[in-house]
Amino acid sequence: MRSPGDALASALIQSRFDAWVETWPGHATRFGIHQHDGRLPDLSRAAKEADIAAEHDFVRQLEALDPAGLSDDVAFERELALHGARLRLFEDEVVRGWERTSDATDEIGSALFLLAAREFAPLEERLVPLTERIQAIPEALDQVRDRLGDDPVRLWLSQEQGSAGELPTFLHEIVASAETVWADGSPRMRRLQTAVGAAGDALLGYSAWIEARLKRAGDRTALGSAELDELVALRAFDGLSTDDILAIGIEQLAVQHEARRQAGTEIDPGLDEAAVVERVKADGPANFETALVAYREAMMRARAFIAEHELATLPLDDVLEVVPTPVHMRNLLPLAAYFDPAAFDRPIRGTYVVTPSVDDDPGAMLEHNWSAIVNTSVHEAYPGHHLQLSAALSTPTPARLLVEAPEFVEGWGMYCEQMMLEEGFEVSPQRRVIVATDAIWRAARIVLDIRLHRGEIEVKDAVDFLVEHTGFERSVARAEVHRYTATPGYNLSYLLGKQLLLRLRADEQARRGAAFSLMGFHDALLYSGSLPVSFHRRLLAGEGGGPTPPGPIEA
Repeated sequence: MRSPGDALASALIQSRFDAWVETWPGHATRFGIHQHDGRLPDLSRAAKEADIAAEHDFVRQLEALDPAGLSDDVAFERELALHGARLRLFEDEVVRGWERTSDATDEIGSALFLLAAREFAPLEERLVPLTERIQAIPEALDQVRDRLGDDPVRLWLSQEQGSAGELPTFLHEIVASAETVWADGSPRMRRLQTAVGAAGDALLGYSAWIEARLKRAGDRTALGSAELDELVALRAFDGLSTDDILAIGIEQLAVQHEARRQAGTEIDPGLDEAAVVERVKADGPANFETALVAYREAMMRARAFIAEHELATLPLDDVLEVVPTPVHMRNLLPLAAYFDPAAFDRPIRGTYVVTPSVDDDPGAMLEHNWSAIVNTSVHEAYPGHHLQLSAALSTPTPARLLVEAPEFVEGWGMYCEQMMLEEGFEVSPQRRVIVATDAIWRAARIVLDIRLHRGEIEVKDAVDFLVEHTGFERSVARAEVHRYTATPGYNLSYLLGKQLLLRLRADEQARRGAAFSLMGFHDALLYSGSLPVSFHRRLLAGEGGGPTPPGPIEA
C-alpha cells in the first residue's frame, strides 16, 4: 500500500536523477536518454560546485523524510539513494580528483564513444550529435582549466596529457565513419571536418597548458588512512573494516598462489609457478585479429553453457559486440573492459572492448592467450558483466541507476570465474592457472589499493609487487597501478565482492536448505539491479519487497 510520503520521496529521487543527467550529458547517453546527446558537460569549477551543492540539498531533503512513513519498497529506494549520494559527496569533497587533475579527455572521449559505438540509431543520425559534441570540445577544454587546484598530481596530469595527444586519432576515426554515409563536400561533412580541426587545435593548446602545470605538480596520490577508513565505512561492506579487507587480500594471495601451483603441477611438475604461467601465456593467437574472433566464440560458448545448465535466466533479446579498445582509452584499459547497455535503449546492446597493446608493447599480446580469452569472456560477457548489467535493466529505477556498487558489479564478474569452473565449464589445468592468476591479480589489487592510499607503498614498488605476483608484462602492470592511484577503494572491490557473494551464497544455502537453487539465487541478484551486496542481502531477507523475479525486459 502506498503511503502519503511515497509520492514525495519518489519525486525527490526522480528530480535529482533528471538534474544529474542534464548536468552530465555523457551519462544521459549512457542511460539511453538522448535529448542531451549533442552536449558536453560544463566542466568549470562553478558548475562542479553547483552540482555538489545540489547533492547536499538532495541528501538534506531525503534525510528529512521519516522512513517510518514510507512503504517498504520506497523506504528501501530512499536508503539506496542516500547511499549513492553520500558516496558521490565523499568523492567530490574528500577525494577531490576533479581538482587534483584535469579529466576533460575522459568526459569528452566517453561521451563521443557512446554515440559512436552504440547503434541505437542509424550512423547518419548519430553523426549529428557527434558533430555537436566535437564542436563543443574547445569550450570544454577552456572550462576545465579553472578547476585545477593547488595540489595537482604529476602522474595524473601526465596521463591526461597522453590522452589529449591520442584523442585526435579517435576524432579522425569518426570522420572516416562519416565518409561512409555523408558525401564529401556536403554541408554536414564540412561542418564535422571543421569541428575536428578546431578540436585538434584546442587539444594542442590544452596539452601545452598541462605541460606548464606539470612543473608545479606533486607526487602525492595517497588518500590517507583515516579517509580510506571513512570511504570503506560508507561503502557498507557487510561491516568489514579496512584492516579486515586487507587481511582478506593477504590471505587470498596465499590461497590463490597455492591453487595456481597445484594446477601447474598438472601441466608440468618440473616447472615453478612463473614458468608455468609463461607456458600458458605463450599458447595463444598469432595476432590480435584472431584473438578478437576467439573472444567472440568463447563468450557464445559460455552463453550456451548457462542455458544448458540452468545457471541463470538469460535476457531474450540482448546484443554484445566485441571491438578493439579505442586508442585514447588504451592507457586506462590495458586488457579488456565492458561498457554496459543503456537502460532505456532497445535492443539491449553491450560493448566488450579488448586492448591490443599498451605503449606498443608486443609482449602485451601474451595476455590474450587462449585460456585468458575464455576466462575474460566469462568475466566480461556471460555470465559476467553483460548478463548481469542486461538483467539489471528489469529494475531501472532512478535510485538504482544512480548507485555505483563495484563490489557487486566487479565482484560478480570474479564470482563467475570461479562458479563456471565449479559447474564444469572448460575445466583444464591451463584455465585453472589463469583463473588463479586473475584471482592473484585481484588479491594484489586489494593489498595495493589499501597500501597505496594509506601511503605505505610507492608507485614503483607497487608495480614491482604486481609483476612479482601476477607475471604481468611490466607495461601492463604500470598502467594498472597508475589506475589504482586515482581510484581509491574501487580496485579492492573485485575480489572483495567475490568473497562477499560467496558468503552470501553460503548464508542463503543454510537459510533455504533444500529450497535453495543456484539459478534462483543468481536470478534474485541479477534481476534486482547492481546494488551493494549488503543491500542484496536485505532484499533476500524480504526487505523492500524482496528480490525482483526475472521476466521479459520491456523498453
